Amino acid sequence: MKKKYLGIVAVLAALMLVVAACGSGSSTADKANGSSNKEEVSGSITAVGSTALQPLVEAASKEFANTNPQAQINVQGGGSGTGLTQVQQGAVEIGNSDVFAEEKDGVDASKLVDHRVAVVGMAPVVNKDVGVKNITKQQLIDIFTGKTTNWKDVGGKDEKITIINRAEGSGTRATFEKWGLDGATPIKAQEQDSSGTVRKIVSETPGAISYLAFSYIDDSVVGLSIDDIEATEDNVATNDWKIWSYEHMYTNGEPKDLTKTFLEYMTSDDVQNNIVPQLGYQSIKSMKVERDSDGKLTDVK
Repeated sequence: MKKKYLGIVAVLAALMLVVAACGSGSSTADKANGSSNKEEVSGSITAVGSTALQPLVEAASKEFANTNPQAQINVQGGGSGTGLTQVQQGAVEIGNSDVFAEEKDGVDASKLVDHRVAVVGMAPVVNKDVGVKNITKQQLIDIFTGKTTNWKDVGGKDEKITIINRAEGSGTRATFEKWGLDGATPIKAQEQDSSGTVRKIVSETPGAISYLAFSYIDDSVVGLSIDDIEATEDNVATNDWKIWSYEHMYTNGEPKDLTKTFLEYMTSDDVQNNIVPQLGYQSIKSMKVERDSDGKLTDVK
């Protein structure tokens, strides 16, 4: 009887070991599959800067908050110059910019860490009544430098050209002047800081021309081709369309805690494959070339 009892105990002990082992294996598998409960992040951070990048960061922050309800991501515009200046000063956790920090005067790029989260193409846009859909690069330069003042001189209506420029410090402006105007200085004209405001003014002002990120171009305005090259994502990816920039999210030193987690989310497949294209941006993974702050191109392998 004693031997029988000991045998039962041994069997039960063996069964308990098997159950424990299975439980441990299941937990490991769950973690590997990402189904384990992740520790929620919490806190509050602020991202300031580029209005061209703002819609993407806002959309991503809302999705991020769905799984991290204790985290608050405050997103504000103000332009790339503002973003870079404020993150350098430590006033915000993230500075959003359309341009490299190296391109901004007064910014010590060596202290900032660059996180590229998307690519944005930019194109000249005109009021729908001007009667022009394609111009040459030289014609574009002549318009913005004041040499050409009527649309009839570039194949359009007999109508005065009204230039709507971007504010000083705008990353969109810096990119457009560098790659669209070959560094030429545009004439003094009305300046607007917000991409949404620029689109509205161009759509409502006869003869108006300005420039916008692809994500802001809709049926209310006409995006121009340049030298018969269309402003498309495929042409940006190969650099056939040269007016584009990376969307940067800069931090003052390596990011930590909530800032680090959110920036990792910005480059995740969820954002790059879904939110980025839905809002008219390009995934950083789509590029066939890479461009540095000096404009040097290398193939993406």
